[in-house]
Amino acid sequence: MTLGTYDYVVVGGGSAGCIVAAELAKKLPDAKVLLLEAGDDAREHPETLVADGYKDAFVNDALMHERFSVVDERWGKRRLFMGSGRGLGGSGSINAMVYTRGAELDFATWPKGWRWSDVAPAFERLESTLHPHKRDATDWAERCIAASERAGFRRSEDLNDGDLSGVLGYEWMSYEGQERRSGFTAFLLPALLECPNLTVVTNALVESLEMEGDRCVGVRWRGRGAHVVRPTQEVILCAGALVTPALLQRSGVGNAKQLRKLGVDVVLDQPEVGENLHDHPNVQLFYRGKHRTETYYPLLYGFHRARIRTDLPLAMSDTCYVFYPAVSSFREGLLRLLPGIALPPTLYDRTSLPSVMRSGIAKAFEQPAVKDFVAKLWGIVVILGKPKSRGSVSIRSTDPTAPSAIDIGYFREREDLDVLLDGVEKARHVAQQSPLAEFGARELVPGPMGLSRKGLARWARKNVMTTYHYAGTCRMGDDAGAVVDPKTLKVRGLSNVRVADASVMPWTPVSALNAPTMMIALRAAETIAAG
Repeated sequence: MTLGTYDYVVVGGGSAGCIVAAELAKKLPDAKVLLLEAGDDAREHPETLVADGYKDAFVNDALMHERFSVVDERWGKRRLFMGSGRGLGGSGSINAMVYTRGAELDFATWPKGWRWSDVAPAFERLESTLHPHKRDATDWAERCIAASERAGFRRSEDLNDGDLSGVLGYEWMSYEGQERRSGFTAFLLPALLECPNLTVVTNALVESLEMEGDRCVGVRWRGRGAHVVRPTQEVILCAGALVTPALLQRSGVGNAKQLRKLGVDVVLDQPEVGENLHDHPNVQLFYRGKHRTETYYPLLYGFHRARIRTDLPLAMSDTCYVFYPAVSSFREGLLRLLPGIALPPTLYDRTSLPSVMRSGIAKAFEQPAVKDFVAKLWGIVVILGKPKSRGSVSIRSTDPTAPSAIDIGYFREREDLDVLLDGVEKARHVAQQSPLAEFGARELVPGPMGLSRKGLARWARKNVMTTYHYAGTCRMGDDAGAVVDPKTLKVRGLSNVRVADASVMPWTPVSALNAPTMMIALRAAETIAAG
């Protein structure tokens, strides 16, 4: 079935796709814009629309693409959960709403045209719609800041000023009143009400692009049957760093040798499609306090240089620190992640045991003793901010429902593990400082497992997890090997296919990626609209 023709087809309705589709529809009122999203309309899940709904959204299976990495000894001979948001708004509809631009030094490694002075105005335009801001201070959070200052951090009143060198402060968050301000609520929803030239189709799984020479002439998708839509102008891929490269590979754009083995007709031999995958791996330290934290969001974000002797600029932080009140989402984290950690893949994938485990976890959290324990439990999440290790994502089949092989690449470079362990020691030092120590800081995890450096390394390998910051699989650059042209965001060798999501980041910023991803989307839409 052919849906017809549209001038612009946007694939993926996450943070980036919502912005690209909405801005194109507003800026080009005579153009027909179609947005295809594999998941539901966010309005079918009210928890995605409110600021306090993020915990419920995280455990809603309809709102999460459940993916796993390949098994590797570097991360404890286990597969890692590699989930991402599903439905309009994508991960921006289910995350903790953290809004950070990144450091000025982060963008110094990006191509010309994407340096801090180039992107700061776009961030400002983005913020004029999102209205991100900080939450109110709490006693526990202030104790964390004071302890961090004693351990060598500087208090920052604005984590979006480009200086993330040894600082800690209150995060900006994308909310206003009781409303979450996501790509969907802030951009797409108003456009749906104002722009008759915008069409959104949900539950539309895009299979591949139909190519004639260097031009995409059709987008194939499933949704109550098989469909094809014909773009008269362009296709903009916004499906995220784990899906956008897979879609290109199924369409014949990728490593020619690998594609031929799968029976894919090669359109363009581009070996770097799916390569350069990286993420922010993290480990979590937990402490038992004497008092309740009385803090219901992770409010603080810190950045520091854990290891000086590397080739990073001296002013660039290499690790991030999130002070985590367990009462904010510990229950939901266990509900989502523990079955996948505790159960072998065959039992997790083919039995009802995950549901049984989740039911048991939920019942346990109803007990008063457990509630009291969690209310006094807090942690420091230590995040590797500038990973050097790289992995890949590659299709195993032409079937769009078949999982790709995700090699997340953690610790491929030994230096990454060393930096993360130094960050753990930094976090431990913070926890020992006044006035946090007086609040209560009895270390539970890693505890005895981390008494020696070797023990700490074994613990880190077995407990490392994703921060859901996947990037780089269609990196932009001026070199011949880069997948995307940095001036246009077009796939090199294709005339009307662009990528506008975290896939294009050559090296991830040290901080969370939602804001930089939305900035990329906004600039992409402005570039297209300007002709």
